[in-house]
Amino acid sequence: MSSDLVRLVVEHTRRVPLPEGAGGTGAVAARQLDAVLLTAGFKLSGELMRRLSGLSQGAVLDLAQGVLPVVRELAGDHVRHNVYFRDFPRNVPGTLEFWAGLLAQALVDGRPGAVLSDGVLDLLTLPGYGRYQHSYEQMLDAHEELIEGAGDRVTVLHAGGTVEDEAHALYLALAASTTPLGEDAADALAELAAHFAGGPHPVDVPVRENLAVINHVRVHGGLEPRVDTVTDVLRLACALSGGDVTLLAPTRFLPLRRPFRRALLAALDGVVAASPAKLGDVGAYRERWKRLGERLHPHEYPRYPHAAQVFEVARGERDAPSFAGRLERRMAGRDVVGAAGLLAAAPGLLFRSLDRLLRDALTTAERDAVLDAAERAAGRVSGRVLLSVREHAANRAAATRTRVFANRLGYGKVLPDTRRRLPYAVLDRLAALLDAEIAGRLPAPGHLLLDPAVLDVALPLTGKGTPGGLGVLPRGSLTPVDGALLRFFIYWRENEHTTDFDLSALMLDRTYRNPAWLSYTNLRSVAGRHSGDITAAPQGASEFIELNLAQVTHRFVIPQVNVFSGEGFEEVAESFFGFMLREAEQQGRPFEPRTVRLKSDLRGAGRVALPLAFVHDGADGGWRAKWMHLHLRGVRFNAVENNMATTSDLVRSVMEREYLTVRYLAGLMAAESTTVWDGGPPPAHPVTFIGLERPDGLAAGSRVVTPENLRDLIPE
Repeated sequence: MSSDLVRLVVEHTRRVPLPEGAGGTGAVAARQLDAVLLTAGFKLSGELMRRLSGLSQGAVLDLAQGVLPVVRELAGDHVRHNVYFRDFPRNVPGTLEFWAGLLAQALVDGRPGAVLSDGVLDLLTLPGYGRYQHSYEQMLDAHEELIEGAGDRVTVLHAGGTVEDEAHALYLALAASTTPLGEDAADALAELAAHFAGGPHPVDVPVRENLAVINHVRVHGGLEPRVDTVTDVLRLACALSGGDVTLLAPTRFLPLRRPFRRALLAALDGVVAASPAKLGDVGAYRERWKRLGERLHPHEYPRYPHAAQVFEVARGERDAPSFAGRLERRMAGRDVVGAAGLLAAAPGLLFRSLDRLLRDALTTAERDAVLDAAERAAGRVSGRVLLSVREHAANRAAATRTRVFANRLGYGKVLPDTRRRLPYAVLDRLAALLDAEIAGRLPAPGHLLLDPAVLDVALPLTGKGTPGGLGVLPRGSLTPVDGALLRFFIYWRENEHTTDFDLSALMLDRTYRNPAWLSYTNLRSVAGRHSGDITAAPQGASEFIELNLAQVTHRFVIPQVNVFSGEGFEEVAESFFGFMLREAEQQGRPFEPRTVRLKSDLRGAGRVALPLAFVHDGADGGWRAKWMHLHLRGVRFNAVENNMATTSDLVRSVMEREYLTVRYLAGLMAAESTTVWDGGPPPAHPVTFIGLERPDGLAAGSRVVTPENLRDLIPE
């Protein structure tokens, strides 16, 4: 059984592939595996336990060797988490007391630390600061065992088929995704595509970046790529050079083998011969086409004359007006109706341009003409675009006059909303149009079984900017936080250069003002404690913050990870963020995998990460987490005190934005009956289950949607 394929299946489906072979008596080994899994917050489903018990003991032990490392890494339990203050969260000194003690000891030892050019003592250079003062084992000795709690996380692993069947099903599901994949899923698709180069491949691949990955496999296997735009060919060329198929980052094109050059030129020739108007797309990536032409040598292949035209356009030797250019000419002439008619040939672009068209329409007749064009084109627009426009329309009607932008790298920015308001009647008609079209595309779910905890999870309209991990949900998702103590953590391990990450907690009132914080500059408050600052991580380092939620007087708590110095999130060997929930009497180590609710990889080009925020719902309400997945560019020596205003603006924009959720989509489904799942045994007949985790004992033939495949809810 391939360990790499097992890893991918368990990580992305929470299913365990089972080996084929003769039966045996593996019950004891299966129970042992279950017991070890529980220490990391996982367990075997009833069916998986039964099937493992029917295997040989050796087969179960072999399987355990592949599964245990995966689940431990999912929970962040594959590394050692030490703390600067050994007794954390007990006996954390006040900040001034801590610095005074370090300084006094330094003076006694005759090593006072570095003095800066202006005569100020650099406290960070004091001996003993920023490095662990005890071993991991000594830290463990200072803590009682974790007392088992009823609220501890238990993630159930379910039985799968053979590793080949499970891996191939995962490959097809990822390739056929109707939304762009996150980085982890995209990497998994590339790995699986290489394994299943011989096919079968999915019939339809809606996302162009996924198509580039599959075309890369096809070309290496001597097959023709499947393309219908010139940009599809450019993405494939990037893949063949090991570059970025999203086209966000430039690719350095490598010398290509002659068969690959022929394949790319033949593909280009076919696209342009079938539709010369597609030459208009070349201008968007003109410089990249020029560089690619230097590698393809199109003049050596006179049998592909239409491909040569692509490079003539790139060099400015042939005119090919782009669709966007023709649209701009119409809009410059204030011909809104003509622009809508032009966009009828590009229905996706029409829907993405609706707000602009409706803003520029000066009369009711013009607005009606635009909406009429949208109604005629709606059936040819992807479900993802329809849902995106529906979410946009809901927020256009809101009173908030700011806009939050988050690009594919996760950079967040808030700007004033200066757009002219749209009439409510227009927004209502647009919403009704979209609701009807989306509802018509949703499959009949039969008996719909809904986990109430999933209703406020945002629909994954894109995976971009959403990191991999455990319990990670799309931006805008809301989930309850049940526990007395909230403890969040970071771990990082530097690659080549000394690197200092800092974990902070910014707290804001209901007006997003009156800040308070916990960080290395403020180690202790009424509500919580910081575990102490670590300034280098050659072997890995962790920092923690614990808050007693009953003592938090602010409405918002925003964890923040700052790159103070050294390598960024994309450069370190490893880094992740997470949070745990536990009751006061549970004791335990600073890190206990059973209490981890979220573990999220820290990735992105920014120097400040804002994974999520916690919000208190009022005097009678509890706490909830709202996922943000945003980054700030940051500066050198980032600290929570220096970016409060920007963080506050971002948090406010995400909190006040209306996101389309599972609740919205479930309300459009034509279910025969709907049951809200109470956590008990599921019905004996097949259902469509939508929830945070698959229940044990679902009837055969049931359709299951959990966060791992939430993208399957997005209609084509």
